[in-house]
Amino acid sequence: MCVFLSLQADKAKLQKRFDITLVEEEYFGPKLVQNAFEFPKWPVISSERPNGISLMNWGLVPSWIKDPVAALKIRGSTVNARAETIYDKPAFRRAAVNSHCLILADGFFEYREIEGKKYPYYIRIKGGHPFALAGLFEKWKNQETGEELTSFSIITTSANPMMQMIHNRKKRMPVILDANQERDWLNPGHGFSFLLKPYSEEKMEAWPVSKKISERGALRDCPELLDPVVYQEITYPGLTQGLLF
Repeated sequence: MCVFLSLQADKAKLQKRFDITLVEEEYFGPKLVQNAFEFPKWPVISSERPNGISLMNWGLVPSWIKDPVAALKIRGSTVNARAETIYDKPAFRRAAVNSHCLILADGFFEYREIEGKKYPYYIRIKGGHPFALAGLFEKWKNQETGEELTSFSIITTSANPMMQMIHNRKKRMPVILDANQERDWLNPGHGFSFLLKPYSEEKMEAWPVSKKISERGALRDCPELLDPVVYQEITYPGLTQGLLF
């Protein structure tokens, strides 16, 4: 799963990187550690508005959900969507055909398990540049209040060798798109499912970070949370190309 994202880039940097002139909602500022299960708003570029950055809630609520109780229940299981089944699963198949999006980030976190203990890693593109994750989005209307919710799910795929070492239980990773493929993904339909593949480990880097990233009540917007941390249980030299320590 991919349930922790990081974004340090400001609005101007995102606009330049993704060649966007329109920001449709006020950008909420950098978030160094964001947990999916808080269902936050996050900057997204959608197939509906490909020239603008919108804020959508993380945790996709399908349009066919009938009531708020069901909406709250389902979004906890839709923060991620498996690339292999997006055209089959009821929660995702409509969006897989009609509603693609780019989730903007410059880092994410995964846990490595060693002898029953978990150690968080910060993972990014080399150099710390912003990138886009492949996603799906949906609009759901609360029939009781008339309020409309736009929400998204991050698509995951099988892990590359570096991510297999880090995310060593489920061996999955989010779909990171090459810059020249981002606009292709914004064309909905079945034709671009070939883009949903593992990203090259040679273009990535990662290092262990503080366990405070997931502590309840911890201040998670402190820059030092992204600093490398040495754990005695982890052997560092020569683990995998692309890792920093």
